[in-house]
Amino acid sequence: MLGSTHGTFTTDLRARVVACGEQPARVAVHGVTAVEGDTDVSGRPLHAAVPELDRFFRPEVVAVVGASDAEGRPNTGITRQLLDWAGRVGARVVPVHPTRTAVFGIDCVASVGDLDDSVDLAVLLVADPLPVIEQLAEAKVKFAVAFASGYAETGAEGAAAQQRLAAAVGRSGLRLLGPNTNLNAFERFREDLDGPAVALITQSGHQGRPVFTMQELGVRLSHWAPTGNEADLETADFLSYFAHRPEVGAIACYVEGLKDGRSFLLAADQAARRGVPVVAVKVGRTEAGARMAASHTGKLTGADQVVDAAMRQFGVIRVDGLDQLQDTAALLARARRPVADGVVVYSISGGTGAHFSDLATAAGLHLPGLSQAKQDELHQWIPDYLSVANPVDNGGHPVGDWRGRKIIDAILADPAVGVLICPITGPFPPMSDKLARDLVDAAEQTDKLVCVVWGSPVGTEEAYRTTLLGSSRVATFRTFGNCIGAVKAYLDHHRFSTGYRSPFDEAPRTPSPSFRKAQALMRPGHRLSEHAAKQLLRAYGIRVPREQLVTSAAAAVRAAGQVGYPVVMKASGAQLAHKTELGLVKVGLTSASQIRDTYRELTDIARYEGIDLDGILVCQMVPRGVEMVVGVTHDPLFGPTVTVGLGGVLVEVLNDAAVRVPPFGEREARDMLGELRGRALLDGVRGAPAADVDALVEVVLRVQRMALELDADLAELDINPLMVLPRGQGAVALDALAVCR
Repeated sequence: MLGSTHGTFTTDLRARVVACGEQPARVAVHGVTAVEGDTDVSGRPLHAAVPELDRFFRPEVVAVVGASDAEGRPNTGITRQLLDWAGRVGARVVPVHPTRTAVFGIDCVASVGDLDDSVDLAVLLVADPLPVIEQLAEAKVKFAVAFASGYAETGAEGAAAQQRLAAAVGRSGLRLLGPNTNLNAFERFREDLDGPAVALITQSGHQGRPVFTMQELGVRLSHWAPTGNEADLETADFLSYFAHRPEVGAIACYVEGLKDGRSFLLAADQAARRGVPVVAVKVGRTEAGARMAASHTGKLTGADQVVDAAMRQFGVIRVDGLDQLQDTAALLARARRPVADGVVVYSISGGTGAHFSDLATAAGLHLPGLSQAKQDELHQWIPDYLSVANPVDNGGHPVGDWRGRKIIDAILADPAVGVLICPITGPFPPMSDKLARDLVDAAEQTDKLVCVVWGSPVGTEEAYRTTLLGSSRVATFRTFGNCIGAVKAYLDHHRFSTGYRSPFDEAPRTPSPSFRKAQALMRPGHRLSEHAAKQLLRAYGIRVPREQLVTSAAAAVRAAGQVGYPVVMKASGAQLAHKTELGLVKVGLTSASQIRDTYRELTDIARYEGIDLDGILVCQMVPRGVEMVVGVTHDPLFGPTVTVGLGGVLVEVLNDAAVRVPPFGEREARDMLGELRGRALLDGVRGAPAADVDALVEVVLRVQRMALELDADLAELDINPLMVLPRGQGAVALDALAVCR
């Protein structure tokens, strides 16, 4: 059982929120609809409207358009399955056929226009659903399903046809599942299983089969939403809906492409607010995978690093394989909230325990050493020569008698222990049978998680099929890796959800004074010079060196005197992205003669290279620190993204960077730094002082504010290097590049 129950809160996606009897105005941004005023500074919605899908999954009246009972016709098999499903959910079926009076003995209507307004769901068994949509709207049908293919998955012509279909649906007021979907929503779900359920969302029906089959292992499944091409209803709609269903303990997703990144994040936020875990396979990690995903569902896969970061921000647990999707979703749906994060490995073999512990520790699980008092207690039943510090090795024989249960109970009684994992690498009856029974019985008496890895490749053993799988309290796995990954996801999820505060709640609603200053500096369709880009940073309170832009050697000498020797001189122009490679940066200049010579040299190089300059920058020399890069790019799925990483030449050599999707707060900014392989440089290495991490975090937060406010104007920003000085001395943007939309 879960540690908490989920209440219900649903509202129709098109009716939206009604306050004091009035319908508020709506705005649509990036495909997501929200209450007017409930948007961030760039006009994006801050809350997802939760669609009312009860009548989709549990309709009272279902119209089957194109119903058939003629032998050998594809529609006949589909009609038969729909009739079976309708009988299970208590729905009345109305066949629609232009020439038949009855189908399977049920009276037909000749056309959609003959339907009355009681129909909740229309299933369209027609090659072209577009002409039917307007008729369904006139009949006030609430939902429709289109199985037809040949849309966005086939290329540009199909994508255009899908756009026409989506536009018609948008005008109609009904909600459409598909096209290019299937019958998975109308499967036979077992009703003899209890406890929290897994709800399933897939863009490929076949890829959901392993999760659906978990019912045969005792895992309850409540819903299956096969979203297909998502001309209307999309993954995010079902994610929001399932997050508010009281029976749903976890949501499992197979995602090939996201229709809209913002709507997905708003839906994930709904789940995070309610503590409902979301586990997802998202294909497209590689270029080949991305191409295949696009050809299958006609969606934009998006930069995988951004997808990964966005999911992590909102607690979506990303896994790679369908087996991991099964195991992780099942564990998260059924396990109680952890009471401690300590993991103890208990085995009958020292080798097994050591092997598993190595893998678990490498994955980031916390394996605390048991106290001496606890070890002394365990040695009452385990020989003294065996290690019981963690992992606990019982040597084998104690599991065969009364001592086995004593050992398990003693481990679970330790307040530092939240998870007990027992890897059984192979069956060895009768001891393995008794060990399995003791673990199941102990799990029934504790509020802690008990996991078993049953390593036998056969899987027909009584201890596995009946004892372990028959328990709703023991989480049973077949591989070390899946067990470790699921347990880590379980602990991480509850750590994340405890005190979760939505970043959308903290997003700025109105522009800052900085925005007005910055907007005046933007040049639509152009790249800003370094000097102009630094003015943009200065508008947002980001520190830049003292500098002057000059257009003569004499002015350069005067500027150097005012800036203070030694100085740096750099060419400044909108065309310049990489000045160092062209010899257009000179450092450490200490005299007027050097200034005059350098001015002539820089202007001569620019003239030779055909580069138009707006002048020469005479800049303050900034002390050495840790060179970082902070930037903004625009992702086609999620909008503006903020990146931080090691800067200077290292940014291209090491590619050591972390990314986030605004809005986010200080904790996320610090987490970004923690993801960097070179994070230790900020702490000081080889006698170097620790860098001013607080100042770096402040720059990241100011840049994300800039990204939000200037989204319509700013295509790209690159601060490189951002020199992070020793602790307490701040951070200075030595160079900057900005590209306007």
